[in-house]
Amino acid sequence: MVSTVENTDVRQKDADHAVVLAVTSHAVFESGPKGGDDGFYGRSVAFPLLQALQEVNKRLLEENPAESLLFDVVLITTESQQQQQSSCIISSTRHHGLEVSRFCFSSEEDFIENLQKNNVQLFLSTNRSEVLQARQKGVLSALLDENSASSPTDQLRVLFCGDAVSRPDVGPTSASGQAAQTFLAQLGKIRQKFRMFDSPVCITLVTSHGGRESCGDALKALRSLGVGVDEAYCLAGAPCGPILSLLRHHFLLSDRFSSLKD
Repeated sequence: MVSTVENTDVRQKDADHAVVLAVTSHAVFESGPKGGDDGFYGRSVAFPLLQALQEVNKRLLEENPAESLLFDVVLITTESQQQQQSSCIISSTRHHGLEVSRFCFSSEEDFIENLQKNNVQLFLSTNRSEVLQARQKGVLSALLDENSASSPTDQLRVLFCGDAVSRPDVGPTSASGQAAQTFLAQLGKIRQKFRMFDSPVCITLVTSHGGRESCGDALKALRSLGVGVDEAYCLAGAPCGPILSLLRHHFLLSDRFSSLKD
């Protein structure tokens, strides 16, 4: 069973131009409401991400009040316990001031249908199995981790794995590669709307293997899609863990989830 509830508290985005991101509710909120069933859910790892997305939208509208290329956030709920407390999830977003356009409730077996119906361009979850399922169906997906919880709220920080960028067709399906290119192009357009300094979007490239040539190929691949990179790191086989903890990215786009965890 799949159901979608439109959030009447926020202005709905232009469906033809918005960049739709879906985030699981268990990534945004803690498992149980505080203060009993009538309380609000506490913050979880994806909370700073949603705040950063709102900051980008705010800055875009300050630059151009008629801007239609905005981030559109959909909250996906697959856990039965949270579905039973759907009103608490909706009121929690209002309590925390989160601009969620739609709330989607489905079983773990049907959540892909929700993603497809809402034309989701990037799916984010703390559940590795959900991320892999979405990728297998051609939906660009990323796994959220503890780095997301410590990320800034005033700047969206996106991290790319150089291997995934230079070979976007690598993955379970060619559809996921095409989805990646589409999302990258839209992200690049958003980044171009801001100056080099004081931007609410920071795009970082990390190449874990190879030398300067590998990093250069990845940069060229991004530029071909209109994506400018703010920071680039060529690790040439060095451990990635230390630099990841310093970069404080909201999410990592990579064709191998563990490739940057060494």
